[in-house]
Amino acid sequence: MYNIGIDIGSTSAKTAVLEDDKLAFTKVVPTGYNSVDAAERLKEELAGAGYTIEDANGVIATGYGRISVPFADKTITEITCHGRGAAFLFEGDMTVIDIGGQDTKAVQLKSGNVNKFLMNDKCSAGTGKFLEVMANRLGLTLSELCEIAKNGEETPISSMCTVFAESEVISLIGKGTPRENIARGVIDSVVTKVCSLVGRVGGTNFALTGGLCEEDFIVDCLAKALGGPVVTCPEARYAGAIGAALSVK
Repeated sequence: MYNIGIDIGSTSAKTAVLEDDKLAFTKVVPTGYNSVDAAERLKEELAGAGYTIEDANGVIATGYGRISVPFADKTITEITCHGRGAAFLFEGDMTVIDIGGQDTKAVQLKSGNVNKFLMNDKCSAGTGKFLEVMANRLGLTLSELCEIAKNGEETPISSMCTVFAESEVISLIGKGTPRENIARGVIDSVVTKVCSLVGRVGGTNFALTGGLCEEDFIVDCLAKALGGPVVTCPEARYAGAIGAALSVK
């Protein structure tokens, strides 16, 4: 028997299957316009891998679109699920950083439990959406943005609002600023905002979850700005779904 977790985010929808307390299957699909449709696509992917909803011990949904999973037995907040998922993937007390498409979360864990958390959900600055908007403005994918930023020089982008920051980027483009410098400025801007949030939660050990976990340059920049190592792994993008699967009783 197995447990299924579903995490419907604003940008991507993830699922994770735990079988005998081990991670047995993961899948990510674009959320798209309709969260219910994204949930159904995950259901099909699960069935194709041999994991049917009917044979599962239970299905827990999380994420901003958790109420849009008609086959879920229960819904749980993403704070709880990201905490449980991170505790499953990494050892010890830590502050979990999740840079999502719609919001950024900092979750302090002690003995595997959520001790304190803060969320930036009122502005897209400092989130994956901010990076997506700026990458599009530069004609790049997110991975390309991170890659060329490695060779860029520090370039201040000071606006706290995505709309105004995009105007800054347009101005920099107009001045002929090298694209790699602008990319570096965009990354630094996000890192600064994320570190400000994390600083209010506290902690000395950090873990990055979510869709940016495989972007080495962002991980390195966060570690440098926070003054401590930031652990992550490819499975960390599924932390919310893993935590949901762990929540099946």
